[in-house]
Amino acid sequence: MIDRFDLIIFDCDGVLVDSERLSIRVDTMFLARLGWPMAESEIVERFVGRSDADMRADIEDRIGGPIPADVDREFDRLDTIAGFGIRTCVASSGGHDKIRRSLELTGLTQYFDDRIFSSADVAHGKPAPDLFLRAAERMGAASARSAVVEDSAFGVDAAIAAGMRAFAYAGGVTAADRLTRPGVVVFEDMRELPELLENAQPR
Repeated sequence: MIDRFDLIIFDCDGVLVDSERLSIRVDTMFLARLGWPMAESEIVERFVGRSDADMRADIEDRIGGPIPADVDREFDRLDTIAGFGIRTCVASSGGHDKIRRSLELTGLTQYFDDRIFSSADVAHGKPAPDLFLRAAERMGAASARSAVVEDSAFGVDAAIAAGMRAFAYAGGVTAADRLTRPGVVVFEDMRELPELLENAQPR
């Protein structure tokens, strides 16, 4: 049995605020598998801003029946981390107002509620471990059983200093070689993250 993490801490800028584009790419892939190929621009026009229930009803009307169970499960695995049953939170260098504004603009507020931590909450920001340690403490999780998803070298160093597993996203502005450290999982496609988290072991 896989020894799973108890907590996943997400950075905001560069990680979560790109999730709308990720979601659209995932939608494109699965609509093609269902026999309804659609460009990203068409998905934005037709689905962005609508509820999941409305989107599902539209798809099932188009394909003439329910979405096959195997496709549905795969979609859930790639499109959301919630399916793992692992607690999540946000810990970012931005202020609380900026973080909440970014989450609201990308429709992610509902996934994190009040589980949002800012560098304004601690004495020392990244690369010091303070922010991640505070997040884990408030979430009731041990550092050794926590994972951090970051896209900056300072963030990766902060995760290591906090004794947490770091997953470094190199698909943004920071190149992979700047994020590479012993024990750090570097990846360039957000669609890989669910499987990477599922297969990795806590420290």
